[in-house]
Amino acid sequence: MLAQTNTLTTSPIAGALGAEISGVDLAADPSDALIAEIRRIWLAHGVVFFRNQDLPPSRFLALARRFGQVLEYPFVRGLPDFPDIIPVVKLEHERSNFGGVWHSDTAYLDIPPMATMLVAREVPPFGGDTLFASTTRAYEALSDGMRRMLDGLCAVNSSAKADVTKTREDRVRDNARDDARTEYHAEHPVVRTHPETGQRALYVNFAHTEGFAGMTAEESAPLLSYLFAHQVRPEFTCRFRWQPGSLAFWDNRCTLHNPINDYHGHRRVMHRITLAGEVPR
Repeated sequence: MLAQTNTLTTSPIAGALGAEISGVDLAADPSDALIAEIRRIWLAHGVVFFRNQDLPPSRFLALARRFGQVLEYPFVRGLPDFPDIIPVVKLEHERSNFGGVWHSDTAYLDIPPMATMLVAREVPPFGGDTLFASTTRAYEALSDGMRRMLDGLCAVNSSAKADVTKTREDRVRDNARDDARTEYHAEHPVVRTHPETGQRALYVNFAHTEGFAGMTAEESAPLLSYLFAHQVRPEFTCRFRWQPGSLAFWDNRCTLHNPINDYHGHRRVMHRITLAGEVPR
């Protein structure tokens, strides 16, 4: 069912998360009331999508700042004139795509980002969709006993897990930041409480979570393997097909995402901005 407010129309795209918002020109200096309404919808759906947005870098950055404080990515330089905007690129000859595993952005930071905004500049003729998963729905589907056990655990997150470092190799080789550290590590609760909605959500991900604090890797592995598979069950997910000018805006505190690497031989160019969050609790 469509929900409409003035010219803004919201169309949910899956049962667990995700909604497409239409009737909005994000480049036209949206009013405070419109920004507040978009934020309300975003909090309700975890990720929102817009089509046909004319957002060159300056407008894209101005829009992002209406929702929060912009952060720089720790490993790769941004655009020359807009260092806060990270190019997310896969070229025709490359085989790996940037961030091409299930993850929440930079969960290895002590203060991980609240949100990410990604706008499509060039897309392949087929493929290159992005999957999203609701870690809120995943947590709610666990048994009472499992929730009680997880509520007392902390997870160790690292930027150096092999599966994710491989996905950034091409970009680091071509465009590494001079001040990047070799590795980043952070411990966060396995279950975090969303500071705006109060909902509980799993906060582990395949790309960054190495184990549980106070446990060995071997002890952690069985439960982590279960959680990694559980939280991306189909009923917790949605899928988005990109077009030039499409924008996705997702909440890193309660969602995971996975860009699908199924377009070898074709070029895909996106621009990404991340917004500052808070210490997970």
